[in-house]
Amino acid sequence: MKRWKKIAVLMSIVLLMGEFPSSSDVLVAKATTTQQQITQTQTEKNELESQLGQTNEELEDLKGEQKTLQGELKKLNEQLTAVSNHLEELEGQIKEKEQEIIATQAALDEARATESWQYKCMVIRVRDMYERNDTSYVNALLNVGSFSDMLNVADRFEKIADYDKQKLEEFKENRILIEETEERLKAEKVELDNLKVAAEAEKNKVSGLISQTSNTMAHYADQISDAEQRAREYEAEIKKKEEDLEYLKKKLAEELRMSQAAANATWRDISEVNFAEGDRYLLANLIYCEAGGEPYEGKLAVGAVVINRVLSSVYPDSVVGVIYQKSQFSPVGSGRLGIALANNKATQSCYQAADEAMSGATNVGSCVYFRTPIEGLTGINIGGHVFY
Repeated sequence: MKRWKKIAVLMSIVLLMGEFPSSSDVLVAKATTTQQQITQTQTEKNELESQLGQTNEELEDLKGEQKTLQGELKKLNEQLTAVSNHLEELEGQIKEKEQEIIATQAALDEARATESWQYKCMVIRVRDMYERNDTSYVNALLNVGSFSDMLNVADRFEKIADYDKQKLEEFKENRILIEETEERLKAEKVELDNLKVAAEAEKNKVSGLISQTSNTMAHYADQISDAEQRAREYEAEIKKKEEDLEYLKKKLAEELRMSQAAANATWRDISEVNFAEGDRYLLANLIYCEAGGEPYEGKLAVGAVVINRVLSSVYPDSVVGVIYQKSQFSPVGSGRLGIALANNKATQSCYQAADEAMSGATNVGSCVYFRTPIEGLTGINIGGHVFY
């Protein structure tokens, strides 16, 4: 027995090294039959399509939010432009006001200087008259030739005094007017400065909103990019599932065709089969992997399927060839059979079923396939499998 075990293990390793399953061979790791793989793949495809639909809805919502934000951003940019233009106008008005204030201050300085000069001139004339004891005025009156000339002299002196007084009043009024103008201009400048401060605050507020909205848009853009990437991945996975389904459906159709071909093909008698050393060990462990939890009838049926294939001219003519034929028994592709062989997982009932099958006993007639029962598939039902 130990020798058989070693031979079977070495054979399985050699065969596994030369016969790794392709991606299509192990589409769904947990499915043990082609129909189960079809069902599970279809379910996964439906789930992917549902996820794709949800992602597309999410994309629509995100793009809607992005469009709304774009509208808001456009309004904010227009508002910022208006505020910036208003601020520019205020700055221009402030500069003009500052120039007016400078000009007014210069005019005020000039008016004050003129008023001071006029006042000094009047003081000088009055002081001169007093320093000369008013003799100039008296002498001018006494030295006239007639009363008419005296009146003329008196009138002239009075006009000079009135002129000085008038000019002094005019200069004072002009100075007061300029001072009032200066105060008004300063008040207007203060008002403009306040408007500028308010405009700058509004500009900063709008700029902040623009920055916030832009950041939010960037966040939405990232989410949209992620959602689009997920959608592309879902579409690729769906396409792969569709390819898998097409392959599995063809495989199932081929199985049914092969089953029919096997039934109509030439069959050898069990006495014509030369079993190799290790076939019993290999078959018993395959039975364990495929029907370890089934009743004895189920174990015998799995063994009978393998031997039926050995007897049919449609399949390889050895136990090893049948079991390791590409994409036929899932425990081979998944590696479960290799583990079972390495640890001799087969039970006594598995060995008994292998012995009985190798002797030519069958409880499934000439069936060469088995799977879990599915709608539309007729055959011999034993335990959890239908044999056909």
